[in-house]
Amino acid sequence: MTAPFTGSYSASDVEFLLTPIEIEDTPVALKEALIQSGQRHYSEMLSHESLPSEAYLQLFHDAIVLNGRRMAEHLLLLAKRIDALRQDSITLVSLARAGTPVGVLLKHVLKRHFDREAAHYSISILRDRGIDQNALRTILRRHAHKSLVFVDGWTGKGVIARQLAASLDEFAASDGIRIPADLFVLTDLSGSAAVAASNEDYLIPSCVLNSTVSGLISRSIWRQNIGDADAFHGCVYYKEFEPHDLSQYFIEAMLSQVEAVCRESGIREPETPPDREALQAASLDFLRGVAERYRLSHYNYIKPGIGEATRVLLRREAGRLLLRNSDSEATRHLLWLAESKSIPVEICKDLPYLAAALIKEVK
Repeated sequence: MTAPFTGSYSASDVEFLLTPIEIEDTPVALKEALIQSGQRHYSEMLSHESLPSEAYLQLFHDAIVLNGRRMAEHLLLLAKRIDALRQDSITLVSLARAGTPVGVLLKHVLKRHFDREAAHYSISILRDRGIDQNALRTILRRHAHKSLVFVDGWTGKGVIARQLAASLDEFAASDGIRIPADLFVLTDLSGSAAVAASNEDYLIPSCVLNSTVSGLISRSIWRQNIGDADAFHGCVYYKEFEPHDLSQYFIEAMLSQVEAVCRESGIREPETPPDREALQAASLDFLRGVAERYRLSHYNYIKPGIGEATRVLLRREAGRLLLRNSDSEATRHLLWLAESKSIPVEICKDLPYLAAALIKEVK
């Protein structure tokens, strides 16, 4: 029996139900052209990562100082809701890769502050392709379906939340097991999550980096015609980045923040849930307005919120960065990325989020 794949995390933190593979590098500009022409799906290609510069790395450390406490409070709120909603066992299922650090942290917070043990797996979900059903079956062979808790970092437009719901409908039809599509996130911008600690657009520190804060794994990769019906979705493990890995550092830094919050103010009661319908309506209004203003043919090219904007600037062909303010601490890393890549920046005082990125439409 092979050892579980845990990336650069410890075996007690997470098991990645992903298959480490090798894949050729697709340059960002070529990848964008192939995606937009319909020749390839984004999940079939990967632009290999490079290590962040020292200047950019400092922005990650600044983000922990700026918003570490807020994230710690939100982790405690989420853990409290999970504790209340899962009376028996808890199985955290984080959506790789943005959900993985959050899942690791929730596992520790549940143990330390709620005396609850939780299993934790990280699995792939891809827009249009769905959740990795083989990974889901593996989890269900070990744990009760009622124990599952799907975890991600944030919602942008709510695409992944809707994909999760559609995938679990398909799974119920194929496997006869109905799993609630309840997504738990730190912040829910689009009113798409079942449980969220917040709905504010703020800088979640782990969104600043790629693999070096996520167990050294890449975004998950769709694999076709591999001849193994039981195989998981793929990923690249960046072994060469091990000397620069900050995944465990981030966990320890955030757990220290959680300890400080508990020591100073205790675990507060969850706030009144936000009006999900109002958030959904605001999201749709924003998408319609931006698509019309910038003559974009598809909402896929619009990425609202700091987290989604960061992803675009790190790994897609960005056409424009929209900011509510030019001097916000929360978007300094976005300005740095935009300036380093000569991406136009536009200040929009009426922006409902702190940031949004537009993908360059290839004509």
